[in-house]
Amino acid sequence: MLMMFLKEGGNILKDTTSQSGKEHKPRLIQHANGPSLEEINGTVEVPKGKGFWKILFAYSGPGALVAVGYMDPGNWSTSITGGQNFQYLLMSVILMSSLIAMLLQYMAAKLGIVSQMDLAQAIRARTSKKLGIILWILTELAIMATDIAEVIGASIALYLLFNIPLVVAVFITVFDVLLLLLLTKVGFRKIEAIVVCLIFVILFVFVYQVALSDPNWGDVLKGLVPTGETFSSTHSIGGQTPLTGALGIIGATVMPHNLYLHSAVSQTRKINRTDEDEIANAVRFSTWDSNIQLTLAFFVNSLLLIMGVAVFKTGAVKDPSFFGLYEALSNPDTLSNGILITVAKSGLLSTLFAVALLASGQNSTITGTLTGQVIMEGFIHMRMPIWLRRLITRLISVIPVLICVIITSRQGTIREHTALNTLMNNSQVFLAFALPFSMVPLLMMTNSEVEMGSRFKNSIVIRILGWGSVIGLTYLNLIGLPGQIEGFFGEKVTSSQLVLADSIAYVIIVAVLLLLAWTIIELYKGNKKYNQLINER
Repeated sequence: MLMMFLKEGGNILKDTTSQSGKEHKPRLIQHANGPSLEEINGTVEVPKGKGFWKILFAYSGPGALVAVGYMDPGNWSTSITGGQNFQYLLMSVILMSSLIAMLLQYMAAKLGIVSQMDLAQAIRARTSKKLGIILWILTELAIMATDIAEVIGASIALYLLFNIPLVVAVFITVFDVLLLLLLTKVGFRKIEAIVVCLIFVILFVFVYQVALSDPNWGDVLKGLVPTGETFSSTHSIGGQTPLTGALGIIGATVMPHNLYLHSAVSQTRKINRTDEDEIANAVRFSTWDSNIQLTLAFFVNSLLLIMGVAVFKTGAVKDPSFFGLYEALSNPDTLSNGILITVAKSGLLSTLFAVALLASGQNSTITGTLTGQVIMEGFIHMRMPIWLRRLITRLISVIPVLICVIITSRQGTIREHTALNTLMNNSQVFLAFALPFSMVPLLMMTNSEVEMGSRFKNSIVIRILGWGSVIGLTYLNLIGLPGQIEGFFGEKVTSSQLVLADSIAYVIIVAVLLLLAWTIIELYKGNKKYNQLINER
């Protein structure tokens, strides 16, 4: 339906031939206004009339690409630190974040399958060119912030595993573009398989380490139930309150680019778009795929928090950076029992941690590049080769990391490690800006019968849960913004810096709310225009 509206509005894909019939030479950067991720759209065959498990296997894959964003390097220190400081108190936050993620990703997949447009295309079809460019820039910043965490994670993993100097390791991460070039030749189904394998590598590492720690599973299960202390801001441990710990977990878990990605890759399955029953079947199995993979992501994040409680002695991890965690896993004085200490002496625990970190970084590289392509084509109708797209975004992301390493390398190892960890945490502030601008449009469009039809629009239960989740996440992200801005000034913040940080945060909050209001108004007007076109037919 939305694709029809896009064409009705005059934004029809320009082909490569002129009116005279002469062919234009293919250009590096091209106009794009066709199907989402056109090269892979509708390319994966799905069986018909087969059993549940065979059909589910055919639909499995896109959920794994999405789940990667929920277990990327940005999640690691927040979950482990939360366990160190508050034991299992924040387990309920991980559970709530995962359930909200399942709800949002279900809507994103449904939007793509039913409308045949990804979220970026759907928003752009409803809004002005000016707003489309602003939203594109905002989303690009969020992707680059995630990319910074990937650069830092992959660079540190290379340093820890192979003793490669950090500056050199940062440059090496640029060459992951060669990996992407290789993957584009093997087919999308194989890319999905590689991502799933890397997820299981990460899962295996943390299952093994937690199993050795023998945690109190009764306390783990109790932690899944939220209490009045879960979002408390009254008591602080290690400079962190339960509220700031919860905000860190939520901010690192629910990411805006996953919604754009899922609405695009859910369209890779080849189905009959004129058959409502087949569309409903695609939505059903895509939801199964997504929920299964996000359940794995929940287990990974839970295992990270359990590591903070059970693998390490309480309060033993003074440095929550990747360097600090690596060192703690090889230091007998920080580990909780004799079995862990024995294994740690062999170097296995710390090595496995670095391997999982490298796997996580490479997984995020694949999905981040695909998402970048989706939002560029959707918001500004521009397409470039995937290798060029990756090279540009990675080079931009490498710059702040290189500056950080070069400046701090002369100030000692501890200073260098702390600065990298601070850069990674501070870069995530852009996610708080971008999240409402993906969630609100997604909910508005999937709530609407005009876009989704009477059969596929959100039920009243989904609407209530959806708006509750969107309002709750937006509120938590915005109230946590002053603290995130304060983090840019370092650990010892003066009173004048505190006032400045809060002032900047409040200006940003007002700007975000005004931009969100502008987006909602344009989406509402665009929806009315589309409804009018439908009624005139």
